[in-house]
Amino acid sequence: MAGSTEDGCACTQGALPPSHNEENKVVKKILWALLALLLALVAAVGINTVRKGSRQLQVPALAPVPVDEKAVAERLAEAVRFKTVSSREDAKANADQFLAFHALLQAKFPKAHAVLKREVVGDLSLLYTWEGADPKAKPILLLAHQDVVPVAPGTEGDWQEPPYSGAIKDGFVWGRGAWDDKGNLMSQLEAVEMLVASGYKPPRTVYLAFGADEEVGGVRGAAKVAALLKQRGVQLDFVIDEGLLVLDGVVPGVRQPTALVGVAEKGYLSVVLKISGTPGHSSMPPPKGTSAIAMLSASLKRLDDEQLPAGLQGVAFEMFDTLAPEMSGFSRVALSNLWLFGPVVQKQLEGAGSTNAMLRTTTALTIVNAGNKDNVLPGRAEGTVNFRILPGDTPENVMNHMRSKVMAPEGQYELYALEDAKPASLYKVAPTASRQYTMLNQTIREVFPDAVVAPGLMVAGTDSIHFGGISDHIFKFSPIRANSEDLTRFHGTNERLSVKNYADAIRFYHRLIPQVLEAK
Repeated sequence: MAGSTEDGCACTQGALPPSHNEENKVVKKILWALLALLLALVAAVGINTVRKGSRQLQVPALAPVPVDEKAVAERLAEAVRFKTVSSREDAKANADQFLAFHALLQAKFPKAHAVLKREVVGDLSLLYTWEGADPKAKPILLLAHQDVVPVAPGTEGDWQEPPYSGAIKDGFVWGRGAWDDKGNLMSQLEAVEMLVASGYKPPRTVYLAFGADEEVGGVRGAAKVAALLKQRGVQLDFVIDEGLLVLDGVVPGVRQPTALVGVAEKGYLSVVLKISGTPGHSSMPPPKGTSAIAMLSASLKRLDDEQLPAGLQGVAFEMFDTLAPEMSGFSRVALSNLWLFGPVVQKQLEGAGSTNAMLRTTTALTIVNAGNKDNVLPGRAEGTVNFRILPGDTPENVMNHMRSKVMAPEGQYELYALEDAKPASLYKVAPTASRQYTMLNQTIREVFPDAVVAPGLMVAGTDSIHFGGISDHIFKFSPIRANSEDLTRFHGTNERLSVKNYADAIRFYHRLIPQVLEAK
């Protein structure tokens, strides 16, 4: 018994059976492999981050061109005082204000008007032609618009200065249109006036087009100008219109001001959904979920919950890829390694309205109509959904998506698109590896030397979308510095433009015109 016990003790205290040793070796190999893989991953992430160097053009800052800030501010202030509010329904609304504004332009820019040919298009829109030395060379086009959005009734008293006062106070020109878009329009003419006064002769033709209905779609203005130029056989080498800005403290992770150049524009599509139900007395409602309002509500909720897919691709990818080296901390690491952190970055971007709009065709529920008496079940309910279409998506795809979310039987609903639909600039994503983009990039870096430049996506609408048929290089950029507080003034209360900012906009166009015209 004792011997047997000692033998048993010797057995249990000795080496583990061979099978256990093999298992330990396998586990160790797996752990070492995982560690090696982790180290390789960390090394790859680190190398990618370091190797992704800045893509900013290295150009010397320009000495600021002298601008009489007091005089230019006063001219802009005069322009703001005209209530050039456009109307979708009435082409002649406020025509007297537009015509008075035209007279102001002629009076304040006499040298430009003496040299440039001026045409009126569609009653109130303006087209200027500055003939170049080589009539066969491709011309360029500068766009802006005369019209402004109305001031929301009842909010006039919320303005620090009356909305059409054109007051110059605290270093700003105040009033509706100071920023959107008379600031661009007037700065373009100020720059041309200066160039003409200096004796500058453009080697190629320059067009300036100032629509009178941009805020309601541009059909009577920019669209007609584009059609006229196309009819004349014009192909434009370069187009610049209002758009993205020099954003200060707005782009997360970037310490410097960020000048975003819109190289594409989202499309616009509003779709009406009409659902029919059985009308009747509210005391005897139909089965749950079958009334017109219930089916419309369920359909709209599903559209809001199940939106079109998002993706970090196209213009959005190029923007973040360009900005990554200018960031610090984890933002730089994540954006330099989207192959690994892409899903995390995308989820974060989808959480904010401004960045979510860059990743997908957005869905916005905007109008709902149903019923007219509290004790009557309406026989019809309708809702309007506005989509802003991402380049690469199509109106047909959007309509199919919406149809798939309708919670009503066939025959009880109707879908139709409103007439002011615009496709996304699908075939007009301006290439950034082009001479035209490089010249614009260089001008921004020269005039705003503290800013980093990156391509971006214009999520709102501009007149430039009408020119896709006659140019491959359309850019949406306003040379205006803006912070997060400024952005709330856009189409809002207390619109204003800094006088110093305005002077820089004039310098920008003064440099851009010869820069683009003379580039080889």
